[in-house]
Amino acid sequence: MNKAFENLQPESIWRNFSEVMAIPRPSKHEELISAYLEKWGKEHGLETLRDELGNILIRKPATKGYENAPSVCLQAHMDMVCEKNSDKQFDFYKDPIQPVLNGEWLGADGTTLGADDGIGVATGMAILEANDIEHGPLECLFTIDEETGLTGAFGLRNDWLQSRILLNLDSEDEGEMFIGCAGGVDTLADLDYKHVPVEADTKAYQIKVFGLKGGHSGDDINKGLACANKLITRVLWKAQYQLGLRLAKIDGGNLRNAIAREAMAIVTVPSAKAAELENMVKQACVKMQFEFRSTEPGLNMSIEAAEMPAVLIDAKSQENLINGLYACAHGVLAMSREIPNFVETSTNLASVKMDDKKIYITTSQRSSVESAKEAAAQKIEATFRLMGCNVEHSDGYPGWTPNPDSKVLKVAVETYKQLFGHEPVVRAIHAGLECGLIGEKYEGMDMISYGPTLRGVHSPDERIEIKTVKMFWDHTLAILKALK
Repeated sequence: MNKAFENLQPESIWRNFSEVMAIPRPSKHEELISAYLEKWGKEHGLETLRDELGNILIRKPATKGYENAPSVCLQAHMDMVCEKNSDKQFDFYKDPIQPVLNGEWLGADGTTLGADDGIGVATGMAILEANDIEHGPLECLFTIDEETGLTGAFGLRNDWLQSRILLNLDSEDEGEMFIGCAGGVDTLADLDYKHVPVEADTKAYQIKVFGLKGGHSGDDINKGLACANKLITRVLWKAQYQLGLRLAKIDGGNLRNAIAREAMAIVTVPSAKAAELENMVKQACVKMQFEFRSTEPGLNMSIEAAEMPAVLIDAKSQENLINGLYACAHGVLAMSREIPNFVETSTNLASVKMDDKKIYITTSQRSSVESAKEAAAQKIEATFRLMGCNVEHSDGYPGWTPNPDSKVLKVAVETYKQLFGHEPVVRAIHAGLECGLIGEKYEGMDMISYGPTLRGVHSPDERIEIKTVKMFWDHTLAILKALK
């Protein structure tokens, strides 16, 4: 076990999490962690199943006196978001995550930690291996690719689970229980462009936006965080029309479900306008730092001389791209009319990438109202079509309709009150959860989602509050004991 975990409690969760962290598990590349869990389950003498996708289901019999209790499924996803700081040398396909203990929090060295949802996986493992916990028949479902497509839950067979109670271990606020979530869809665009020669008597620059917090495109979308793709576009748009800026390269953001933390562009301007561009970027940085002073204290923008690019993006494609990115909606589109302070609909301008022929734009829309989700995706599509892009939508995933009369919710609330002396917060979440898809496949599944406190999820600032892991553990055991 990694030394960072040596004195942390509960020992069984942190020991298993240490093992999980050592295994590379990017979304859509869960082969190693799936094989590890399959082997682990069999080595512990438990019924262990693996489907064609790589989802793992491990069953454990009821303890004495609980044979007639209802079967309960503990569910978590194996994959993790792979984000790192730009100056961090790290290969998510080969290197183990390096944990860093910082007071009451555990984070990672320049990368995402993977507590989303490695801590859920580790909790399931700790319960499966224990011989001193009271519970009815148990199933632990570990799914693949939650972060980039929910494909594990999408492909889950509808005859696999025996349980009709599910505890989803994939939430990020201790003391809060979730009984509903938003549905989502991705809107993807690509723009053809041509190469044109660099104009004479020009100077090349690299403009960068960096130092942003990033974060989860669902749960953090209403926190006033900046999107690097939007910030860099503001400068490019102004310089395009005022200084004759030409664009050679643009690269911003990475993952569809993360708010873009960094963006860069290689540009040229007439030599006579070079000083004006430098001053424009510096002034823009000062204004943006003031604008986001309370939510993005690390925001920065730089401009440096760059090697002259071989070619530029043709002028018409450049204008369409910059206008479109500036016009493209990002952030909260609507708040709920029924639930106070709850985001109903949002959109995230996640990434802008390019190759030698096309520029690729990835966005994601979320809503707890299906028709609003569809309208948001169509709104983004309309923007992209005005740009001249080819547009397509992902299959999307359904939301999870809250059930305030849930039996497992009542048990979870009552056991929480007994343990901690106050009621938990019960609410829905704007992020997507696998519960919506599982509920579609297993009609009548009684579900809640909860977990320890995580912050900075989907960014290199991801960290987990250590004391809440013990609270989460105690509460889970109390729920299992009470479901008799």
